[in-house]
Amino acid sequence: MDTERDTAPAHAGEPHRNGLSGRLNWLRAGVLGANDGIISTAGLVVGVAGATADRTAILAAGVAGLVAGALSMAGGEYVSVSTQRDTERAALRLEERELAEMPEAEEQELADIYREKGLSAELAAQVARELTQKDALHAHAEAELGIDPDNLTSPWQAAVASFLSFAIGALIPLVSIALPPVDARVWTCIIAVVVGLVLTGFISARLGGAPPRRAILRNVVVGTLAMVVTYYVGVLFGVTVG
Repeated sequence: MDTERDTAPAHAGEPHRNGLSGRLNWLRAGVLGANDGIISTAGLVVGVAGATADRTAILAAGVAGLVAGALSMAGGEYVSVSTQRDTERAALRLEERELAEMPEAEEQELADIYREKGLSAELAAQVARELTQKDALHAHAEAELGIDPDNLTSPWQAAVASFLSFAIGALIPLVSIALPPVDARVWTCIIAVVVGLVLTGFISARLGGAPPRRAILRNVVVGTLAMVVTYYVGVLFGVTVG
């Protein structure tokens, strides 16, 4: 009875931790995608606003930046996650072949992993034996590779999540600079962007367990600097054209 209680955390705890880690990574990626959308689109529309007061031109540039940025993020994420998925599948095929060709050595390797985690040699051998009898590939994939064979990363999910998060973030500067009157346009956008950056900085810091103040300050400084630089580049461009 004591042995069964001791082996349960080693067997049942790991998938739970992997699932939680995966969800946090997805959420963190979404927040960072929104943050990119805010900063890049804000820099673009504020720069155009520095060159012209034409609402249509500003809106067109902002929409083009939103679409191009979201597609770029989605495409990059798709390629990256596809590569990761291919790597995971290759590792699983190799592990499956090793299990077929040298099952005893693989079971001993699994036992060694649990022994290094703190189990006694006898208990580690029992855990490895029982997990191998139940689902050898699943047990080795989780313990050795940190992969859940039933929950491989999805390139399409990653691409869609990146596209949506970037687009949602980009809507903040786009809407805030397109709707107000000309005189209040830039300042309204700056205020909206700062609020958005404070929010994304706070969330990303909380998800990563870091101090929120530093993350918020870094976010706001980078975003504000991008808007100031692009605005005066736009002003210079506008003066030259005029």
